[in-house]
Amino acid sequence: MDFVDYRKDPNKLQKATEEAQERPRRRNGRNFSDYIEEIILEAQERGEFSNLEGTGKPLNLEDDHGAGDMSMAYHVLKSNGYAPPQIELLKEIRALREQAEVKIARVIHRGQQLRSRRVPPLVSEQRAFNDTVNKAAAEYERALRELNGKILTLNLTTPTAMHQPTLDIEKLLRQFHESCPQFP
Repeated sequence: MDFVDYRKDPNKLQKATEEAQERPRRRNGRNFSDYIEEIILEAQERGEFSNLEGTGKPLNLEDDHGAGDMSMAYHVLKSNGYAPPQIELLKEIRALREQAEVKIARVIHRGQQLRSRRVPPLVSEQRAFNDTVNKAAAEYERALRELNGKILTLNLTTPTAMHQPTLDIEKLLRQFHESCPQFP
């Protein structure tokens, strides 16, 4: 006895039974996955997958199996606009590095402006610029050392995949001084 779903439109039911009878019998030597693929392709051709609920919307991938015991804690943090401490530290490191680079870029730009003027800078401007370069270099070095401390803390508390390389302070300072030479 075949199951009949009376909720369906009788025309659809009749059409489906006719299509099932028209289908050629399948051979026994094929894999189960081949049968499934064939059924899915036939359904796609009939348009049964068009206009499904949620079509074109992003999937909800909130379930975090990788977090293990901490998944509930991470969910609470995320729903309240926070991240785990390691992620917050990584964000802080990136923000501080960006701030330091912006300050240095301003000094470099000021030096380029002074050198590109038609009229050479006055001695007082040169002296003020040299003082600015020295102060910026000292502040840049202090910020880089602070960043290296935070990077080491991050590397001690996170899995290897999240480790960040420490900054080569001498190399970065040399690059700064080369890009922004002082006046004689």
